[in-house]
Amino acid sequence: MTLSSALAPDTGTALTRHAHIRVPLICGPMYPCSNPELVASVSKAGGLGIVQPISLTYVHGYDFREGLRRINTLSGGAPIGFNALIEASSKTYHNRMVRWVETALEEGVRFFLTSLGNPRWVCDRVHAAGGVVYHDITEMKWALKGRDGGVDGLVAVNREAGGHTGSRDARALLNEVSGLGLPVVAAGGVGSPAQFRALLDMGYAGVQLGTRFIATTECNSDQRYKQAIVDATSNDVVLTERLTGVPVSVIKTPYVQRLGTTVGPFAKMLFRGRKTKHWIRTFYALRSLRQLKQSSVEGANSDYWQAGRSVDAIHDIRPASEIVAEFAAALTPAERA
Repeated sequence: MTLSSALAPDTGTALTRHAHIRVPLICGPMYPCSNPELVASVSKAGGLGIVQPISLTYVHGYDFREGLRRINTLSGGAPIGFNALIEASSKTYHNRMVRWVETALEEGVRFFLTSLGNPRWVCDRVHAAGGVVYHDITEMKWALKGRDGGVDGLVAVNREAGGHTGSRDARALLNEVSGLGLPVVAAGGVGSPAQFRALLDMGYAGVQLGTRFIATTECNSDQRYKQAIVDATSNDVVLTERLTGVPVSVIKTPYVQRLGTTVGPFAKMLFRGRKTKHWIRTFYALRSLRQLKQSSVEGANSDYWQAGRSVDAIHDIRPASEIVAEFAAALTPAERA
C-alpha cells in the first residue's frame, strides 16, 4: 500500500499526520465484521480502515498476504492499518502474529494498532520500518504500558464502546491519560458527526468507529445484525461475560436473554486462579471466535451481536464512503488535511 504524500506539520491532527489520511476517523478492527470491502472503502474515502487478521483469514477465508493485496486493489492504494493482538496466550499464536506483522510491513502497511500485552516488540519492528504504533487502552495502567513500550499514540476505549468496553466516560479517560504527551483517539459512543465534533473539541486527535460501520452496505455481516443496530437504542445494549469471560457489549437479543450474561461460579474461580486464568481465557477466546463467526451468518441461531451505545445515533444502512464524507464535513479548516 502506498502512503499518501506527507502532510504539512500545521495541517490535520496528530492522527492524520501519523496515518497519512485526510479525515481523523478510524474504522476499528472488528471480529468478524472487518471484511476487505469495508476496510478498503473507509480508507479510499479518506479515513483509515484497520485489518483484523483473524477476521481476514478465519472468517473471510483469505490468505493473509493475498487479503492485504485485495484491500490494496479495492482502496486504490490508500493507507490502511493492522491490528496486532499481542497477548502472549501461546507461542504458536505469538509466532503467527510476528509473521503477520512482517507480512503487513512487506505489503506497505505503516500504521499498527496493538491490543493487550506489551507492545514493545511491535514498536521496535514497526519503527525500524518507518511506521507508527497506537495502543488500545481503557485506563491509565494500560496507557503507561503502551508509553513504556514505545507507542506513538493511544486509542482510548470508553464505556460506550461495543465489544470489549472500558469503564470510564470519554472525558474522564482523556483527562486521565492526556498528561502522557501522546495523541489520544476516542473509541466508543460515536454514531453521528455531532458526536465526532464534540470529541475533537474535547481534545482527541481522532475518533474510532465500529458499530456505525457495521450498518453499511460494504459490511458483509448478516442483514439482521445491521437492522438490529438500526432498530436498537442504548437501552438494548447490555454487557455479557459469556462470550470471553470479561464484559462485552452486545445487543440484548432473545438468545442473549436466554443464556444470561454472567459466567458461573466455577468459571469465575478459574479466572481468578494464577495458574488457571490463562487456560480459561484461551478456552473462552476460542469459543467466542466460533460463536461470533456463527452469529455473522444469516440464519444463525446464536445471535451475539456486538454493538456500542452509539446505536442511538444510527438510523440507516448506507455506504461507508458517505459516512466518512459526512464526518469530514464536521472538520474545521485547520483539521482538514
